[in-house]
Amino acid sequence: MNHLLGTDTLSREEAVSLLDSAKEFARVADQKMPKLPALRAVTVVNLFFEDSTRTRLSFEAAAKKLSADVITFQGQGSSLSKGESLKDTAQTLEAMGAKVVVVRHASSGAAHRLAHSGWLSSSVVNAGDGTHQHPTQALLDAYTLRERLYGENAAGVGLDGVSVAIVGDVAHSRVARSNVHLLHLLGAQVTLVAPRTLAPKGIDSWPVNYDHDFDRVLNAGPDAVMMLRVQRERMRGSYFPSPREYTKHFALSEDRFAALPEHTLVMHPGPMNRGVEISSVAADSPRSTILDQVTNGVWVRMAVLYQVSRGGQTA
Repeated sequence: MNHLLGTDTLSREEAVSLLDSAKEFARVADQKMPKLPALRAVTVVNLFFEDSTRTRLSFEAAAKKLSADVITFQGQGSSLSKGESLKDTAQTLEAMGAKVVVVRHASSGAAHRLAHSGWLSSSVVNAGDGTHQHPTQALLDAYTLRERLYGENAAGVGLDGVSVAIVGDVAHSRVARSNVHLLHLLGAQVTLVAPRTLAPKGIDSWPVNYDHDFDRVLNAGPDAVMMLRVQRERMRGSYFPSPREYTKHFALSEDRFAALPEHTLVMHPGPMNRGVEISSVAADSPRSTILDQVTNGVWVRMAVLYQVSRGGQTA
């Protein structure tokens, strides 16, 4: 694997291998010196043209735990304001020695363009591009689910037969798209829940069920409910009558959380809008995996950086 651009290009074998590698890297946390020399003398550039906190910091932490040299570039306040292009910026950073470029961009396809335009010889990791893909988020979500469900027996297995409801602003969500591909690949059954106005075009061809009735989906007792943020910054128009109306029908409220089966896990990729798509009771409950997802993101990104830096060679 030279690049990681989306979950739709992964094979099941590659996906399980990444999750297994992440499980091995998680053991670093228990060591007296929680750092490995695997990427010593390798430079990782975090090229963030879009605001981010947890993803950028998670990639930084992952690279540093592998002993890589890390350069972080943020579009705001850079030469981009003087008209410098994506190509020139990336090539400038590669000239400084970058071997792996982690890119986050508001335009769908930006990571693919960097990887395949011939501009760079570096490996490219997509840290989120427009409404297209966010593959490391989907991998950390799958990793978290696998760990919660199977624990010490998680290595080598997928998510066959696990039922997951992904709820909210699916239309604008790269997290949802990446999760649909990956969860289906790993054998899970996915149901998307959204207002009809926030269901993506072409959903009929996706390997999922779709429902606009959240309570009906909850009554079926899914193994996990993944709540999505309403992405107002990507909206060009009105998609629902009011925030109050959206919350009434699509939020994981205290009442809906109380009615969930005991085994149902609560997930959210963050950042959360508490009181809009999720209640604090649900977000802070023992069944919530939200902080686990943040922690596990470091192990998953260590696995991804390690694999792409080796150009697909296995350990």
